[in-house]
Amino acid sequence: MTGCNFSEKKDGETLMLNESAYYETEGVNVLVFSNWYNGYFSDSKMSGIEVIHHGQRTVTNGDVRLNHTPEQWDPIPKFIKKEVDSVNNIVDAWLEYPEFNYRIHTQPQGDFLLISVHLDEPLPRELEGKAGFNLEFLPAAYFEKTYLMDEKTGIFPLYPSGPTSVDKAGNTIPMPLAVGHRIVLAPEDDFHRITVESEQELLLFDGRNKAQNGWFVLRSLIPAGKQGKVIEWRLKVSIVEGWLREPVISFSQVGYHPSQKKQAVIELDRRDKGLSRAALLKIDEHGNRKTIFEGPVKMWGQYKRYQYGIFDFSDVSEPGLYVVKYGDLQSRVIRVDKDVYEGVWHPTLDIYMPVQMDHVMVNEAYRVWHGASHLDDALQAPVNHEHFDLYAQGPTTDSPYRPGEHIPGLNIGGWYDAGDYDIRTQSQYHTVLRLVHAWEDFDLFRDETLVDQENRFVDLHHPDGKNDILQQIEHGALALIAQHRAVGHAIPGIIVPYISQYTHLGDALTMTDNLIYDPSLDSLEIRYPYSGTFDDRWAFTSKSTPLNYGSASALAAASRALKEINPELAKECLETAIRVWNDEQGKEPDIFYVGNTTGGPLLLEEVRATSELLITTGEEKYAGRIRELWPDISQQFGYLITSLFPALPYMDEDFVNQVKERARQYAETVDSLKHLNPFGVPITEGGWAGNGTVIENGIANYMLYRAFPDVMDKESVFRAFNYILGCHPGSNISFVSGVGLHSKKVAYGMNRADFSFIAGGIVPGVLMLKPDYPENKEDWPFLWGENEYVITVAGSFIYLANAIQSLVEEL
Repeated sequence: MTGCNFSEKKDGETLMLNESAYYETEGVNVLVFSNWYNGYFSDSKMSGIEVIHHGQRTVTNGDVRLNHTPEQWDPIPKFIKKEVDSVNNIVDAWLEYPEFNYRIHTQPQGDFLLISVHLDEPLPRELEGKAGFNLEFLPAAYFEKTYLMDEKTGIFPLYPSGPTSVDKAGNTIPMPLAVGHRIVLAPEDDFHRITVESEQELLLFDGRNKAQNGWFVLRSLIPAGKQGKVIEWRLKVSIVEGWLREPVISFSQVGYHPSQKKQAVIELDRRDKGLSRAALLKIDEHGNRKTIFEGPVKMWGQYKRYQYGIFDFSDVSEPGLYVVKYGDLQSRVIRVDKDVYEGVWHPTLDIYMPVQMDHVMVNEAYRVWHGASHLDDALQAPVNHEHFDLYAQGPTTDSPYRPGEHIPGLNIGGWYDAGDYDIRTQSQYHTVLRLVHAWEDFDLFRDETLVDQENRFVDLHHPDGKNDILQQIEHGALALIAQHRAVGHAIPGIIVPYISQYTHLGDALTMTDNLIYDPSLDSLEIRYPYSGTFDDRWAFTSKSTPLNYGSASALAAASRALKEINPELAKECLETAIRVWNDEQGKEPDIFYVGNTTGGPLLLEEVRATSELLITTGEEKYAGRIRELWPDISQQFGYLITSLFPALPYMDEDFVNQVKERARQYAETVDSLKHLNPFGVPITEGGWAGNGTVIENGIANYMLYRAFPDVMDKESVFRAFNYILGCHPGSNISFVSGVGLHSKKVAYGMNRADFSFIAGGIVPGVLMLKPDYPENKEDWPFLWGENEYVITVAGSFIYLANAIQSLVEEL
């Protein structure tokens, strides 16, 4: 970026570049390539020219695209560079496709922002009629609103119903809802009205006709045979004079124990002068509200685009129902009682985890969540193949099977990784580990679910006399042990071969015919249990030492839990874990890293496996190996706490003392988080929001507190849990569906097309869009980086929820 001195506002101009290098005026921000498409998952609806309109991001992906309504995996350009001329209020971005390059130029003109596309050379002939400038509008922001295209009126459709056509190849082609040269979106709504005018033809499309996660798309085609400035739009965004974002009062949506620290974090527009005091009102049985406490709002300062104040009402300890009153604004109800944390993990174990179970039918009363899917698992993946969703196969299969050959025995156990249906091994072993330690550390027993492995049937709200958490551990262990039985080592995972299957929504049973693929049969021919339909998942089998260690750690841990319900499996799990550890210790590691499917860092995975084997067997060789690794562990201490600390009781006193001294240094780092943001937790800023990091940090701090209560403050554990349950930037919603008074009701699971939720699922949370915008959309589930449930976080949440319960029992 060039330029650092920001100019004074010129007469007649509304939008000006601010210190963060995006255009701003009252209630409106226009970002120009502040964010970029996700390199692994292509179009993540967070790039190009974007508009944050009265506090909500409603426009994105202002860029040249090669499709009328691009889908996630359609081609995206390569970003070259961006230049900011703060003196003249100009932003330019240079990008390229393999066939051509271009520049996007933005500059305010009065109330409009001029957006133009510039080519050095005319479009290649094969891209004529395909390449154009697109701007995408969030459907949820324009539902039940109208538009004007020139003089023609229209209503934004609540549900897509065309128009579409079909090309000569049989592909669906979206047709425009309206065509013209001037469009006004939501003319009736001062908070959402946007005007675009151009000499080039404007075409309005509904991107949901081809993909449920599509947006409304406004588009102009690049004219054939032209160069220089080939498209120019004039964009005007409505302004509500005097608009200030309403304060957000954030707190734990499940409430607080009477004796714990209680704080509400009040998030304010940075232009808001704020109030110096707030009050706590108690609600009686007749609905009357009485002020029982008043106190100062201590200003914390600015974090990202908002300023924050903290209202501490810890002195209030009487059980009851309360609201925070800040000026004329009153919060949702806050519960104060001794049992507020009891059972907050039940929906995760009772509903979310069973719903994610693969290879079984999952029933809930009158509803079938899905049938027993993927009983045809799995075919050996092709070699030298880079797949989607971060999977790849190396130059050999590292298995006894040829590419395309069926690998028997992989059709048992495991959970769907996330909102898709793959079996990601890293997710399986992480979840098993967290569940085992939750069961051990908190002596958990709960029976709400029937699990019948033999008949592949699961029934929610149907006790079967068995401990549900042990049955879930068994289900995960079955998937892990199946890999070792089949190919002799852990594998990256199992996933469908086609994008068309990967984007499937609905019952996973309908993805395949559950019959093993036989290429010698005709495409519709069936000779049970074989068919000629190529719909089987692929098993990616490249060997990775870190992955092997990670799998061994979970198998060793599972062996302790499964002694109660499946002693034969427990014995096999432990024997397999020991064999893997011995094999890997005796050779150079196999390092095959691809995305996030081939294991974590080698040190992490070896420490995990060694610790779990030490806990399970008590053998000195494992303790000795941990001592050998200590210098490296110390360097990455914070990252390895949850892997190391369960084994501390099995280590000698001198080693524990070394760990304690290192823990003192780490505790200072944890304490410093209070100065980085008003929530006092590590908030990540990548393309995937950070709830998983916050929960893992809470678990680490809990383990530290339990081991060294004079070193670690348990309040850091409460801060992590409060963050997940509502005390975070952007909103005050609980990120655990169905947990807390106000929780996520629109999320990204297999349910996302229904704008619904799966109780107990935990979403990634607040995504920090660069440079300063915290976002978690409750009206649009399809942003996976904010709203996608994953099983790893579910297992960790169960652990942290029980850790919190154990802490409040000490109050």
